[in-house]
Amino acid sequence: MRLSWPEIRARAAVFAKDWKDAHYEIGETQSFYNEFFAIFGVDRKRVAVYEKSVAKLSGTPGRIDLFWPGELLVEQKSRGHDLLGAKIQAMDYTHRLSDAEMPKRLLVCDFQTWMLTDLTTGEEVAFALRDLPKHIDKFGFILGRQTARFKDQDPVNIKAAELVGHLHDKLAASGYTGHKLEVFLTRIVFCLFADDTGIFEPKDILHDWLEGIADPASLGPQLNKLFEVLDTAEDARSTTLSDALRQFPYVNGHLFKEYFPPPDFDEGMRTALLNACRFDWTPISPAIFGSLFQSVMDAKERRAAGAHYTTEKNILKLIGPLFMDDLRAEFAAIRARRTGRQQALRAFHDKLASLTFFDPACGCGNFLVITYREIRQLELELLLELRSDGQLQLDASVLSRVDVDQFYGIEIGEFPARIAETALWMMDHLMNLALSTAFGGYYPRIPLKKAPTIRYGDALEVDWAEVLPPERCSFVLGNPPFVGQSYQSPKQREQMRELMNPKGATGTPLDYVGAWFLKAGAYVQGRTRISFVATNSITQGEQVALLWPVLFDRYGLEIAFAHRTFAWGSDARGKAHVHVVIIGLDRRDNARSSCRLFSYDDLDGDPIETVHRMISPYLFDASLLGNPHLVVQDVPKPINHLPEARMGTKPVVGDHYIFSAKERADFEAMEPGAARFFRPFIGSREFINGIDRFILHLEDASPNELANMPLVRERILQVRRMRSKSRKAATVRLADYPTRYEVSTVPTKSFLVLPSVSSERRPYAPIGWLEPPVIPSNLVQIVPDAELSTFALLTSAMHMSWLRHIGGRLKSDFRYTIGLVYNTFPLPPGADLAKLDPLAQAVLDARAAHPGATLADLYDPDLMPADLRAAHGRLDRAVDRLYRAKPFSGDRERVEHLFALYEAMAAPLLPAPPRVRRRAGR
Repeated sequence: MRLSWPEIRARAAVFAKDWKDAHYEIGETQSFYNEFFAIFGVDRKRVAVYEKSVAKLSGTPGRIDLFWPGELLVEQKSRGHDLLGAKIQAMDYTHRLSDAEMPKRLLVCDFQTWMLTDLTTGEEVAFALRDLPKHIDKFGFILGRQTARFKDQDPVNIKAAELVGHLHDKLAASGYTGHKLEVFLTRIVFCLFADDTGIFEPKDILHDWLEGIADPASLGPQLNKLFEVLDTAEDARSTTLSDALRQFPYVNGHLFKEYFPPPDFDEGMRTALLNACRFDWTPISPAIFGSLFQSVMDAKERRAAGAHYTTEKNILKLIGPLFMDDLRAEFAAIRARRTGRQQALRAFHDKLASLTFFDPACGCGNFLVITYREIRQLELELLLELRSDGQLQLDASVLSRVDVDQFYGIEIGEFPARIAETALWMMDHLMNLALSTAFGGYYPRIPLKKAPTIRYGDALEVDWAEVLPPERCSFVLGNPPFVGQSYQSPKQREQMRELMNPKGATGTPLDYVGAWFLKAGAYVQGRTRISFVATNSITQGEQVALLWPVLFDRYGLEIAFAHRTFAWGSDARGKAHVHVVIIGLDRRDNARSSCRLFSYDDLDGDPIETVHRMISPYLFDASLLGNPHLVVQDVPKPINHLPEARMGTKPVVGDHYIFSAKERADFEAMEPGAARFFRPFIGSREFINGIDRFILHLEDASPNELANMPLVRERILQVRRMRSKSRKAATVRLADYPTRYEVSTVPTKSFLVLPSVSSERRPYAPIGWLEPPVIPSNLVQIVPDAELSTFALLTSAMHMSWLRHIGGRLKSDFRYTIGLVYNTFPLPPGADLAKLDPLAQAVLDARAAHPGATLADLYDPDLMPADLRAAHGRLDRAVDRLYRAKPFSGDRERVEHLFALYEAMAAPLLPAPPRVRRRAGR
């Protein structure tokens, strides 16, 4: 029988009256607590024992008056006894208990005065026996009715995943695999959660039922019987059903509908299930439980359990500016009204109940679950506000109108799709418990009558309108998959091509996440808003010019808010290494008068918010630009009047001509004639870290010289064979010229070196000069005719700002490209660059003052010498003054200034800017 809180409260009042004169510890304690547990309809013998023997910290024996392992320890005293001393005595007992036995709560009591302490939170409540009815909800844990406090990185989440993972492994090893295993585990986890959180009442009836099935061979069929019971209404169940199964509620929700043969349990599998059941599931957050639970399906991924789940903090960064901030501001304005308040509150409730949320890459439902919790919490505050007006006449369970059927998703994996449904039901139950606590009733939504819509399928193949008609969609949100272009499967590349260029024959070097932006742009209608987490690559490098003109021009979208680059996700065992952005989009017809931009001084820290009229796709203020949609186009020649740069040598020789210092020495010992054909061969890694590498330069070798070097001839033969087997026609043609490089850059005078890749940790990309006979590799860019002023500009903070925002990234490292970064970098108009020469030389002199230090050493932010840092500071200030007299406050201000110069410089290449209509708004 499920007892409502009013019934429990009434029972508590009778209990308090019956025991108002109780005072004697030894004679009355056991009867007192037997009747106390009966308030909740729980037989004390089922959960707790009296007089448990335990050693005190001093080693002397002691006895716990009442002990419920893992839940409650009671120290009972006679009336008027010192309860503070009793609490110290109770705490003494806990030091000798095992982790599994450690209670979450202590109760010290002298019959008339009660003191309950929550050991996990430190919260303490004290009251008189006569006030027990007012505080009886504090003992909701006896039935599992408690609102848990979740922590993003709580290790219990990982422990739960590991326990279920152990059960998974044993089931899979027995041959129970595939769809059956996935559904079976989903049901088991729901039941484990239900047993500890009040869906099943009283608490632990599942555990007790499982403990009673001693024969492992009968456990599988018995579990199937339990699933059948959970899917059958109470009045439709067999009259001969056992009492043990009859006590389970009707759940419905299609979770237990499908039938398939159960697994054949052995003792090890039974033990694994019981271990998972003994675990306390109350602090497991439904928001991250899905991702953790999914990881149990892959033993390798489980070893880093939690590494991929999304923290609640980061989900809130998206849903806050997308809708929650607006909804809370609207609610606050209604609460402040003096007239029409009641009507406005009810209209706002209508709005909450009408909103729909669509995550087309929902995974295990993290975003949907947190969104549901936040909307339900806002609804609860609304209901309390209605009650404060004396207007709440109906039962709160009727008035609560936000439900899981407002949530939609698409997920490519069947298992996470089902987990997403289950996680939403779990959060629904927890929010119903919060509603129950607030209004003093008990409002479970069991049996489940409504369900979220989670479509199992490939979101780029499914018609989103079939999942949720676009005219009914309020918000599209989520965290689509991050797959770089080079890692995409042929199918993924074809999907990208179809979305980006449906009539074209070629694909696009766009990250896979861009596909969700494109499909969302084509899907949304009316006032629907979009927000996705994305790799920061779509806001820098060549991808900006590929993606954003389509979103702006084809689909008429505008950036409404954005989080600039920050570190995404985390786990209890170490920080994640993914750097992301969050982009929020409005349809242009709905564009607001201001846009919100969140920036991070510390990638792991909290953001600083600024407000702007428009935001650039590079995620900075675009208000000063004539064209706020401006993107930097890759150009083959400098449009800034810098000397031309070019790529280094691309040999296409495999390893046949390339040698380490030792390999070169060994080769020369066997082939002395080859010594004069070796040249230093320097790429980014070698240049920055001072590593020696060499290449055979045979282009000018005469036939008779080659004929006298058999080992070199063997290398030439290997290069010919390698090239002839290539899939590229141009490389096959080059096989006839094995002593030539595919791209030959062999400088005859000193040249400036720009590493193609450099660590994002460095305050400056390390550039500098090299001399012949060095041959630069294709992993550096070179400027043969560079002057000191060229070096000064390229090693300045101003140029680094341009590189950080415009250059692409390799992982998180800077990726320097000629056409996108060097050829487009705006120079200060009309400036005398020769003024920078002495400052540039001072930087070079400061480097030279540290012989033996590599550029990696010199530009490590932790190791950079003070004189070099000071020389760069003087150079930075001088370069900044060439651009404007007023100092720049930082990177973002510099790049905003540079963009205005770029717009003027590139004006002949650019289309006319769009006209953007804006509406008033937050």
